[in-house]
Amino acid sequence: MAVSGWDIRPTKLGDALYESRVLDYDLVRQVRDEMNDIEIMKGVYDASFVGESQHATATHIVSGADASSFKSQVEKLRSDIRAFKEKENVDGHITVIWSASVERIADVDYNSADELLHDIYESSSSGKDISPSILYAVAAALEGCSFVNGGSQNTLSGALSQLFDESYRSSSSSLLEKIAPIITEKAYLLGTDFKAGQTKFKTAAVEYIRALGLRPKVIASSNHLGNNDMLNLTSKKTVDAKMRVKSDIFGPWSETQLDHQVKVMYTPYIGDEKRDVVEYTSLGFLGCAHTMMTYTRCMDSVLCVPLMIDVTIWCDYLARKDASPTQVGRATAYLFKVPEGGAKGVDPGFHKQMNELEEVLQSVSGAEGGSDNDVIEKGVQEGIITKEQADSLRALMKK
Repeated sequence: MAVSGWDIRPTKLGDALYESRVLDYDLVRQVRDEMNDIEIMKGVYDASFVGESQHATATHIVSGADASSFKSQVEKLRSDIRAFKEKENVDGHITVIWSASVERIADVDYNSADELLHDIYESSSSGKDISPSILYAVAAALEGCSFVNGGSQNTLSGALSQLFDESYRSSSSSLLEKIAPIITEKAYLLGTDFKAGQTKFKTAAVEYIRALGLRPKVIASSNHLGNNDMLNLTSKKTVDAKMRVKSDIFGPWSETQLDHQVKVMYTPYIGDEKRDVVEYTSLGFLGCAHTMMTYTRCMDSVLCVPLMIDVTIWCDYLARKDASPTQVGRATAYLFKVPEGGAKGVDPGFHKQMNELEEVLQSVSGAEGGSDNDVIEKGVQEGIITKEQADSLRALMKK
């Protein structure tokens, strides 16, 4: 596996690892020089999308003619991807992961890939609220790479989903001809917001409560830490994007009576070791209350890295198996707080999501098994039913 990436800060990887105080010093000492040799490409930057705390250190950014418009920024990112592919002799699938700080919510609502590409390539950037994460996603799609939104912002959209459809990228239009060459290989659009240890446990805990026949009424969660990601969330515009996702992790269960509250705090002394306290209050037989509390301590960064490796491997493997976007979305739903795209509406319970992964793997490997969802998806692929009919069937199955 070859690794590279962009950063808006010039700090070398090994030095950043040392400064973050996440891993044991002896391990850092052994890998620091080697990591410092890894090239960090300049990042696309828009100060309005991050908290004010990030502005002073954002010095390693795309500038000059390369930053003069959305078009030039996307083309610079595409050039970076091609250079990485050539330098590392990559012959497999490439996945671009947004693991940067959370952006504020972008004020955009594109209905089609044509509209999105037109605003990037054909019109002035003035007045358009297109976030850097959207530009990275567009560059990834045009280069035939998967894109993963590991942050909480509203990067994913129907327009982006269409752009990642290889049939769209293979179609003929004057707009696409101007953007050529476009890589038409299968690529996936996944997200949103990596679901690491605490949130995974929270959904598993509520899954357990529901299995007991209890009715969850209040979930009050508080977490605090002192890394740069949390520093960025001291800005209201970015924390609003984070809360949008955190408050919606139980969405598909339609627990309308559930009062789910989340508070986050920046505490510099704690560093990367997140502290998380959650109290679950539910109603049981004859309305008797059932309350339990959990306390978790863990290194926030260490929890997320395995998810990045997982999603990279799954994208490569499932692309080789010619899996559909819906199959890949369902298979990787366990990685995200709010699964979107093909995974939208998947049961948020951890064990249910593991079943989804197993069913998709059985289906693409040709093994016996699979689920009704696989049959429905095959029907869409073979033109027997439409996507709208498939969605209606899935909704009926849930009832």
